[in-house]
Amino acid sequence: MKVWLLQGDNVWAATQASGVALLGTAGTGNFGKLTNGALESSNVDLSKELVNMIVAQRNYQSNAQTIKTQDQILNTLVNLR
Repeated sequence: MKVWLLQGDNVWAATQASGVALLGTAGTGNFGKLTNGALESSNVDLSKELVNMIVAQRNYQSNAQTIKTQDQILNTLVNLR
């Protein structure tokens, strides 16, 4: 059951499954509250993610060095004849 119908270019339309639109005043009844000047921000801890990225980069470099060393050993073995 699709509640919203994509019309293209990030444009959506309500369907029968969406139900009837409710109109009301913010902060009353079951309606949400609006906070002036508030800015929604990401739930990502940037310092933690930067550390994770550095760890991933070091792991990648270590693996690349292992492959390079293996290639050098194989080249040495081939040239021993």
